Amino acid sequence: MKFYPLFLAVFVITAMSCVTGPVQVPEDMPPTKIIQRAQEATDDNKYKIAIQYYQILLERYGDINEYYVIGEYEIAFIHYKKKRYTEARKGFEHLLVLYQAEGGETLPPQFRVLSEKVLARMDEKAY
Repeated sequence: MKFYPLFLAVFVITAMSCVTGPVQVPEDMPPTKIIQRAQEATDDNKYKIAIQYYQILLERYGDINEYYVIGEYEIAFIHYKKKRYTEARKGFEHLLVLYQAEGGETLPPQFRVLSEKVLARMDEKAY
């Protein structure tokens, strides 16, 4: 019983560190910094946090084609990594529709290519 208070304290601290709330992003944070934070969260397997950053990117800078495409692609790719294939497919297909629409040639081409590759991989494995 001597270890019960210590065990309880360690449990509470561990549980609290796993809780994630909404990310706080200063209004003046540039889009490149938001993307960097999202990528760092993704690298740490903190996908919910990464998606929050990408959603903030879309809210604040989604009217700029480059940032819109980055945000949408990365969210779709996170869904793919998390094996949420229906959501991933919708995201990638949505991006490809944008590339086929008027003005699509002005969008960053790498995200079209990457979306096509992931969709082809999904089709091969019948996701």
